[in-house]
Amino acid sequence: MDLHALRISHPFMLANNSTSLWNLRSLSTNPRNRRWLKVEATNNKAFDEAAFEAQRLALDAEARRAMAEASDPKAWKWVIRKRIWDTMETRNFAINPRPVHHRIPNFVGASLAADKVAQCVKVNPDSPQKQVRFLTLSDGKKLLTPQPRLRTGFFSALESNMLTLDTMKEACTSVGVAKYGRPIGLDEKIKVDLIVIGSVAVDPSTGARLGKGEGFAELEYGMLRYMGAIDDSTPVVTSVHDCQLVDDIPVEKLLIHDVPVDIICTPTEVIFTHTSIPKPQGIYWDKLSPEKLGQIRVLRELKKRIEQETGQKLPTGPSEKLPPTAQRSRRG
Repeated sequence: MDLHALRISHPFMLANNSTSLWNLRSLSTNPRNRRWLKVEATNNKAFDEAAFEAQRLALDAEARRAMAEASDPKAWKWVIRKRIWDTMETRNFAINPRPVHHRIPNFVGASLAADKVAQCVKVNPDSPQKQVRFLTLSDGKKLLTPQPRLRTGFFSALESNMLTLDTMKEACTSVGVAKYGRPIGLDEKIKVDLIVIGSVAVDPSTGARLGKGEGFAELEYGMLRYMGAIDDSTPVVTSVHDCQLVDDIPVEKLLIHDVPVDIICTPTEVIFTHTSIPKPQGIYWDKLSPEKLGQIRVLRELKKRIEQETGQKLPTGPSEKLPPTAQRSRRG
């Protein structure tokens, strides 16, 4: 389906609220359905870029050490991830930040895929979706973006009227989100029309996807469901290189918290998956390991609050070795 046909067969409808809502085109085939947007950001008024980067690198190194002896390369998800990462590196489809292993891979043509997403629209904090974040802001829409690895908070909100053109470009980076974004909490009343997430691999025939293995997209989705910001009808979009399209993700092996995608945007096409895979209904505490919970302050606080309000202890998932994060190089 070409982009012109996409616009005709999937007309967009503007949300009506000039203050608390952002005018966002809906991707629904039902013009009566109004939803909301999710995108990515972070905030700190006195922001220390050097300290932020040093902390990030230290945590990355710690995670890599923890996984050095325990990762299982034969696990089916990791087999597919490694195949895609290796292909993108050896065929030079990958662009900085490199190497792409253990990250949502940035790729040649990412901006073309972003144009297709932004014509429809939401957005995550990974490199290949940077242009999607910029187009969201430059089109006057409100951008929600998760704070990096959810370490310091939940989401941040960004709007174009908060930024100049120069700061808008910076605000599309993780450092810029930390400087310019407005932090929001789990109690904030928001509605999200569209979610854009990164992927390592995605099956266009089923909508099954694999991220980089850290589970943050699933946790963010679960928290938005908990907030009532999204529901089953909220479209999930991913932008990927054509080589990331696969046909060997076994749907029967997906877990209850895995998030399927409704729409795939590549540099060459827009694919509607018509996925029948159920979307997660919230946070699955019995799947959340103590190690992952220890990484994410907002989840620890939420768990404690729910337990205090209900008088019941929530379950905890089995212990795990957390996967390694991407190798990062400082560029001058």
